[in-house]
This record gives sequence, structure tokens and C-alpha cells, in this order.
Amino acid sequence: MRTDLLTRLAALAQQREQAGLRRRLHTVTRADGMWVERDGRRLLSFCSNDYLGLAQHPSLIDALKRAADEDGVGSGSAHLISGHRSAHAALEEALAAWTGRERALLFSTGYMANLGVMQALLQRDDLCVQDKLNHACLLDGAQLAGCELKRYPHSDVEGAARQLRTRSDAAALLATDGVFSMDGDIAPLGELAALCHRENATFMVDDAHGLGVVGAHGEGSVSAAGLSQHDVPVLMATLGKALGCSGAFVAGSASLIDGLVQSARTYIYTTAMPPALAAATLAAVRLAQSETWRRDQLQALIARFRAGAAQLGLPLMPSSTAIQPLLLGDAQAALAASEALEQQGFLVTAIRPPTVPPGKARLRITLSAAHQEGQVDRLLEALSRLPAVGPV
Repeated sequence: MRTDLLTRLAALAQQREQAGLRRRLHTVTRADGMWVERDGRRLLSFCSNDYLGLAQHPSLIDALKRAADEDGVGSGSAHLISGHRSAHAALEEALAAWTGRERALLFSTGYMANLGVMQALLQRDDLCVQDKLNHACLLDGAQLAGCELKRYPHSDVEGAARQLRTRSDAAALLATDGVFSMDGDIAPLGELAALCHRENATFMVDDAHGLGVVGAHGEGSVSAAGLSQHDVPVLMATLGKALGCSGAFVAGSASLIDGLVQSARTYIYTTAMPPALAAATLAAVRLAQSETWRRDQLQALIARFRAGAAQLGLPLMPSSTAIQPLLLGDAQAALAASEALEQQGFLVTAIRPPTVPPGKARLRITLSAAHQEGQVDRLLEALSRLPAVGPV
């Protein structure tokens, strides 16, 4: 008999439940900076990607309200029909200038941006080489394109070189996260760019967790590595993390952007983001560039947290970014630690397989410029009391 798909899906969910890996949806009823109300409790969040504390900034709210008053809410159509408004164009120009690219193109989400880029660039006989810890949407993008996907050990430049050389005659794209979303470390971008130059491969960087945070003016990990549009022809970043809004963009040469307009299906066949959201994001870009104290504050908190964790012997993974993973290994231990922290008034999410490899479950602690030193110290005290957390 034919397999019933819904029955199979329910069985898979039950398997996750039995393995202690079931995901559960919780509703936040109120957010006030880094404080959230959830399930009747007021919790201090250390799991938000609002790295610069801009999500509730009055300038963003005012820009969104004014634009909505003038232009409504929805764009009403795809960019190529009648959905592309002046707010979108202004944001694209600002993002291109900020990242040092000729042009930029807006997408509704980072997932859609990466799917669209890879579907447009890659064909079935091509090769895509990726870091094993890349975000899921980069992997899915290569699979959607139908090309050959090869993965190299995390941040292993020589491993990437070996994979590229397996098919030296094929058109090739090497794609990596700039800042890795679960480990918080930064890819060896300079070495990878040099490799791509030697091997005549196109280099793509997903800088979702670097934009706004890394670099003197928040230009991201690519700029911080001293790399230009020539070195990294394809740059993607999101607008819903350090910029506190939603959406994504791809930046590069005029020919790249024109090619995506012609061929990226996730751009062509979807409604443009609300113009009011684009206006709010433009306000966020300006704040991220001008208010350098936000990055200074964030870096000071990162240093304070890592120093305190070292004194306590906590098993932090090596990371200089806002993402500070506390490796616990066992999925049940990570979940128990998260629940214990919630009882003490903290919201810190347990990250378990398949998001991370088996045996690599962790607490993904994220810091924000909106946090205060005393709050970081309180979190360290709470972590030191967890039975599942001990010195390495």
C-alpha cells in the first residue's frame, strides 16, 4: 500500500519526542528590550539576535509609522510588477554603499536570498563546496540547484582546496558563513578568498551574523578581513539580526544583481517586503553606522562574559562574537540547563541535534548592546550553579 505522508510525519515527530529532541513553540506576549514575558514569566533574554539593541529603537518605530501612514502596509506585488517602491530603492543604495558593493538587491528572508542566488548561479554539472557548519539554507540552496555539493571540515582551507580539486574542470562556487550561527567563530575569509582566486572559483559569504556587529562601522566580517567585491563577488546578509528588522539582501557587481533580477526565482515570484519595513531598516542602517558605541558596548560585554566564564571554568567554545556557545554535549543536559535557567529568570535556548551534530548540544548564549554589565554577571552566577555545567 502507498505510504500515508501525514502518518509518516507524525511518526517522525513521535521519534523526536522519544529522543528528547522535540521542538516546542512558545509565545512571547510582551518584549521590552532584552526582557520578555512568556508563559506568564518575565525573563531576561540571552538568546536574541538583536545584537545592537535596535529592534525597539524609537527611530525605527517612527520611520515605520511614518512610512505606513504615507504608503500603507503591504507592497501589493512582486518587485518586478508594481511592488518596488522608493523605500526599497533607498535601502538597496544604502546597503550597497555600506558594504562597498556596486549594487544590492532585497529579498524577503535570508533563506530566500540564499536559495535564489544558488538557483540562479548553479547548474546541474557545476560544483558547490561548502563548510560543514554552514547554515541550512546554503546547503538547501545547492541541493535545489541540482549541482554536486561537497562539504569540507569546519574552517579547513586545505579541505576546501581538496574538494575544489576533485573537479577542476567544473564551474564552482565556494560558500561559507562569515560568522557561524551556532559556533560564533569567524571563517578564514582571507585564505578562502585566495583559494578561490587560485582555483578560479566564485566566492560567496553569508554574513547574516557579521553585518552590523563586525568591522569598524559594522560593515561585516568580509570588510573586517580587508576583502573587496573583487575578492568576494557574492555577499549576502540579513536585516533581522543586528539591524533589528526583517528581510535580507545580496550585494555585488551590477552584473550579478541584474542576473539575479532575471533569474532568481525567490526574488521574481514573491511579494516585495512592506515598504514601511524598508524605511525602518534604512533608519537601522544609519544608526548601526553612526552609533559606534553600540559595537563598543557589545565587545565590552563579550570580554566580560568570557573572562567570567574562564574564572568559573565554564566550557565556552572559542568565539569573539556576540554568539557565545556553552558546550554541554548531551541533548538532555542542554535542555535541563535551559529549563533551570528559566526558573532563575533567564531565557537561554538549548540547541540540540539536528541543528548541531550529535554530542554537540549546547546553550547558545547571545549578547546584545542592550544588556548591562550586572545582567551579564547575574547570568554567569546562574550558570555556575547549574549541575550540568562543569569545567572542561
